[in-house]
Amino acid sequence: MPRKPWDIAFTAEPAEVAALRRIMRLRLGVWGLHDLVDEAQLCVSELVSNVITHVGPGTPATLAVFMTGTHLRIEVRDPDTRALPTLRDASTDSEAGRGLALVDAVADRWGVLLRPDHKVTWCELTTQLATAHGHVEASSVIRAEALLRHYAAAAQPRRRAGASRLTSTVAEETVIAAITDFLHWFRAHGRDADDMLDRAQMRFEAEYAAPRQQL
Repeated sequence: MPRKPWDIAFTAEPAEVAALRRIMRLRLGVWGLHDLVDEAQLCVSELVSNVITHVGPGTPATLAVFMTGTHLRIEVRDPDTRALPTLRDASTDSEAGRGLALVDAVADRWGVLLRPDHKVTWCELTTQLATAHGHVEASSVIRAEALLRHYAAAAQPRRRAGASRLTSTVAEETVIAAITDFLHWFRAHGRDADDMLDRAQMRFEAEYAAPRQQL
């Protein structure tokens, strides 16, 4: 799964925070990192709010997101090299610095980089990825990928099973073909194909929601 770096320029205003959170959620969904959405959105909110509070509303800034190894890295860049973020105890009465305490609580690590014309406040979140371009090694995903390799080999005899990983395009077409064949199998055995799809969807949604409810 390719996860190309991306960045977006924005103006540090309170109204921008919600928009950046939505963009983060959509991007992580495309990247298959649904389990990091809550933590990533929190980090974006706090890093952007830090610019608004300590540099000033209207400051031109940039949000950049990319993979560094198997970590998700979030950067917020602004032009002020003097207003350095400070970590404070989140239990104190002072509001200043409490946002970074939240970032410190959810991120694996964070820091500040000073450049000649700007500074970068960054944090990194731990993923469940084995490689930067791999997928989350959930048992359900592993089983599905093994099944797809065998299915693709059966559909294309010239392709040796397990010879190489399926490309995303081939994998998608293989999944669609497999689901279609399973629906034919259900119907051939007197089952209601639509009912089977509904039951599968309900099970998927229940399994997907379970780990998120534990956060």
